[in-house]
Amino acid sequence: MASLPRKLKIIIISDGTGETATAISRAIMTQFPDREVYFTRFKNVRTTDQVDAIFTEAAIHHDLIIYTIVTSELRDYIGDVARNRHVRALDLIGHALTAFSNYFEQEPKSEPGLLHAVNDDYFKRVAAMEFTLNHDDGRNLETLSLADVVLVGISRTGKTPLSVYLSQHGVKVVNVPLIKGTEIPESLFQIDQRKIFALTINPDALLEIRRKRLTTLGASNHTGDYAEQSKVIEELEWANDLFSENKRWPIFNVTDKAIEETASEILRLLNMRKNNIFKQSKRNEERED
Repeated sequence: MASLPRKLKIIIISDGTGETATAISRAIMTQFPDREVYFTRFKNVRTTDQVDAIFTEAAIHHDLIIYTIVTSELRDYIGDVARNRHVRALDLIGHALTAFSNYFEQEPKSEPGLLHAVNDDYFKRVAAMEFTLNHDDGRNLETLSLADVVLVGISRTGKTPLSVYLSQHGVKVVNVPLIKGTEIPESLFQIDQRKIFALTINPDALLEIRRKRLTTLGASNHTGDYAEQSKVIEELEWANDLFSENKRWPIFNVTDKAIEETASEILRLLNMRKNNIFKQSKRNEERED
């Protein structure tokens, strides 16, 4: 019997990304350090025609095929083709699906690409959280345009906790503090104004929050105007006037509201914009006229 060539090819077939099969195969190959192998990966394989084309080539070169296919019909087809064409093939997921199905007494969804979708969502959230933390309290405004949401408001209107909560939903947030007497960053007016969301609060609630903040910091005897009623009202009026001048900034009153409630309203508005709900409503109104 002729010896196998030193360098061999392993073909990976997947109805998703093929990352699972590749990772397992590479882990197995560490146990065969003297063998040279290169991998060819076929992703998003969903039809018998694709399978036939892959096996035609594999049969000529006596390649090893490893597959992760969640749909039972295509998985069975691959098994039949492998036997008929005398190609070595390893089903990495079929037996595991059967075992889990028997254990749960439930049929699997058999929907390709679910793991990749979960991973994409996870990495999107991580990236959004990192972006948000790097843009807290007006930092790194040179990349303001990359944000999905820009929160503006005076001190203690809950910008930071709301930003972090939104980022956990995959939203990249910048929060910009507004300080009366300090120039507002020009870049704020150079981005898409629909990204900007204004936060306001009732004066009494803000006064109480600021006083508690000073107590927490051990500065309850602070003599500045940070927690002075007249100054708090003045700040709020200034900020609210600014919001009124910028008609495209939705205003959210956070008084006695849980972070989740305000975040839910912002996410709902973002979703409506994404799905062009406003444009559709406008077209419907024009038709009715």
